[in-house]
Amino acid sequence: MADEQAYPIAKYNFEVSWSDITIVCSEVSGLTSTLDVMNYCDGKTGWVTAQPGLQQFDDVVLTKALFASDEDYKTWHDNTVNREDGYGEVVVISLLNELREHVFTWELTLTHVLKWEQPDMNSQASEISIEKLTFVVENIVTVIKE
Repeated sequence: MADEQAYPIAKYNFEVSWSDITIVCSEVSGLTSTLDVMNYCDGKTGWVTAQPGLQQFDDVVLTKALFASDEDYKTWHDNTVNREDGYGEVVVISLLNELREHVFTWELTLTHVLKWEQPDMNSQASEISIEKLTFVVENIVTVIKE
């Protein structure tokens, strides 16, 4: 029987959801946590000690193709601008295995849209239209499948 730890998990098989929406996107970036450092030096020993300080999270960017009937990014953006229900969404990003089972899940809380980027237009390009949504994250909770 093969050991589950034998193969690393590929990063191309994932899903993103918020509210009752699950979207298909091509890239998720910015799942980063940083701890500030607090340095302290007392007058007696002269030693500087470094301790963990405040935790901060980078902005997360979702990149996906633009579809004619797709208004998920627009709706979330408009809700944030108008401070309507759902502008502070809980976003769930799940990394899936080959069987499309959740292996790692990141729950991003207290999020709201910072930027909504529309595709560049070029009459000589033969490319898919791509839109991006950048949002701020106040907390990330990681859940690992047991």
